[in-house]
Amino acid sequence: MAKSGVIRLPWISALVLIVALLDGVLGGNHSGGNVTYDERSLIINGEHKLLFSGSIHYPRSTPEMWPSLIAKAKAGGIDVIQTYVFWDIHEPEQGRYDFSGGRDIVRFLKEVQAQGLYVCLRIGPFIEAEWNYGGLPFWLHDIPGIVYRTDNEPFKLRMQNFTTKIVNMMKSEGLYASQGGPIILSQIENEYSTVEASFHEEGPLYVKWAANMAVSLQTGVPWIMCKQNDAPDSVINTCNGLKCGETFAGPNSPNKPSLWTENWTTYYQVYGGEPYIRSAEDIAFHVALFIAAKKGAFVNYYMYHGGTNFGRSAAAYMITGYYDQAPLDEYGKNRKPKWSHFKELHAAVKLCTKPLLYGTKSNISLGIRQEAFVFKTESGECAAFLVNRGAKDVSVLFQKVTYELPSNSISILPDCKTVAFNTKRVSIQYNTRTMKAAQKFDSFEKWQEFKEMIPSFDETTLRENMLLEQTNTTKDRSDYLWYTMRVQQDSPDSQQTLEVGSRAHVVRAFVNGVYAGSAHGAKNQPNFSLNNNITLRHGTNNISLLSVMVGLPDSGAYLERRVLGLRTVRIGGKDYSAQPWGYKVGLSGENSQIFLGSGSDDTQWSKLDNSSQPLTWYKTQFDAPPGDDPIALNLGSMGKGAVWVNGWGIGRYWVSFLTGKGEPSQKWYHVPRSFLKPTGNLLVIFEEETGNPVGISLDAVSITKT
Repeated sequence: MAKSGVIRLPWISALVLIVALLDGVLGGNHSGGNVTYDERSLIINGEHKLLFSGSIHYPRSTPEMWPSLIAKAKAGGIDVIQTYVFWDIHEPEQGRYDFSGGRDIVRFLKEVQAQGLYVCLRIGPFIEAEWNYGGLPFWLHDIPGIVYRTDNEPFKLRMQNFTTKIVNMMKSEGLYASQGGPIILSQIENEYSTVEASFHEEGPLYVKWAANMAVSLQTGVPWIMCKQNDAPDSVINTCNGLKCGETFAGPNSPNKPSLWTENWTTYYQVYGGEPYIRSAEDIAFHVALFIAAKKGAFVNYYMYHGGTNFGRSAAAYMITGYYDQAPLDEYGKNRKPKWSHFKELHAAVKLCTKPLLYGTKSNISLGIRQEAFVFKTESGECAAFLVNRGAKDVSVLFQKVTYELPSNSISILPDCKTVAFNTKRVSIQYNTRTMKAAQKFDSFEKWQEFKEMIPSFDETTLRENMLLEQTNTTKDRSDYLWYTMRVQQDSPDSQQTLEVGSRAHVVRAFVNGVYAGSAHGAKNQPNFSLNNNITLRHGTNNISLLSVMVGLPDSGAYLERRVLGLRTVRIGGKDYSAQPWGYKVGLSGENSQIFLGSGSDDTQWSKLDNSSQPLTWYKTQFDAPPGDDPIALNLGSMGKGAVWVNGWGIGRYWVSFLTGKGEPSQKWYHVPRSFLKPTGNLLVIFEEETGNPVGISLDAVSITKT
């Protein structure tokens, strides 16, 4: 400390401190107030606001994690928490609602409020979000005459019912800002422009209806439609994407502000796909550019915390971990430098608040690929954003002062003189995540197994002389549907070619109860086929084909018309598609709830042997590891299946589906500590292939600097 008593801090650290102090002086509690808007920004309690937002989805974490996630977002300079509302988990059956446990959206929003942040509530209720069926409950599929997301009365009625249910719930809890609550924005629909043309003249009619329906609910806060340039005047159109500072055409009315509802911090990952790494520098550049070039007043990071697709919640081919490369990783740990770099960016931008929100904007050319965006108030307050879009570092002259601009970067000058932040200059150390085995399951004696039954045609009760569409048969109660038939072989034993055409995700073939091969598709390969030689014995042969879905599709027009499952079956060149087929929905272990304590106790388990077979259930018990580090199951020794801990669905795994680099898309699977008891935790795994459970470990997750 200097003799004057002033702490000498680096400029960026000082400005972070200044913004924190100003937030306390001007009011850190963001709850409550009338919300309107003009062409510059949202206006809360009569004050224009420049807001940074972060997406955190309540069902992709646990209630025990919510306080920490929200606190870390706030510490990172986030003003708003944005979340979807997940229709399928709240109304699993028509008219039956569930807001318990991890579905308790009111508890989540009240935690956001308690920590002094605002909320952007994206009701949808179609959300996409890489979530199963785009968040739509599957029971909609069976409503006569329904067509999703268009000017269709059966759909509009159910959509309005659910939207009204959520709005009334929020009102009853006093959660809208107009009531003193944290919700300052609500969203209706989601990226509808991507499918609107498919519905021809009914698309625009639906857009107008959805907007009018939402506004009529009188929430007292504005409604938005993301990625919807034809949004009616009553709602705000917003941008989604990687580079909204370049791609956003702007508000479709001069009285609306520029809002960015999805700034993708990474990208979703599918099985067989590599993670998409988007640098902190690139994200910061486009945030600063949106604010400067588009007069952006709201930027939301999608995702700020991605979390976990527990159970069967992931959409088609999506891995269980979601947006792990976000500022907070899957386990809720700060990912540096993203978290820290964004915190510094937010602090620098907040120092420019008055010129940005109340000043006049001007553009000054600084070179072929360089320019300055200058904001100046009548009282002389000034802020500048110096932009270098070039691939080389340059020196530019601005207001008779020379500034060094790294390639593809923006320097922020809150006083038009001093550089407070440059998007390319990262001052924070990187960190790395380490996984250390806390418990190994490397003893055969620790495991028990139960071999799944292979049903034959005679053991089925559902029969049809055709190949049924899978989801219409399973009603999405299971990923699995058995297709069984009988083939009569009058000649001696012979080899034949089995050809199966599928629009599901995996098919596994069994002939007379013996495994006969498998095949699978991919996110970019919706059609695939199995072609294997099989042996047919003299007499009756049982053909059992297990068709597997890895989540339902989450996007596209006419989702209710998707045809999934097996489409053709040929043996020795003969088409059996129109022969008598017997069906069984789900697995025996699923139907008996083998993954629950009671279901497990009722199962005839046997000792683990050395002969790994497809379709085997495994179970063991373990004690909770000491400490409070997050924990994850290392399933690197397994193939494909699903895992439960104490009955909680940890998610699907598909370790055998390798990326182009020969690595699994995901090997570690998050087990929230709130799922555990101190001792005697039940771990149940269903393995479709021939994985080895003895190679599994429970690993502690920690962060180290590099």
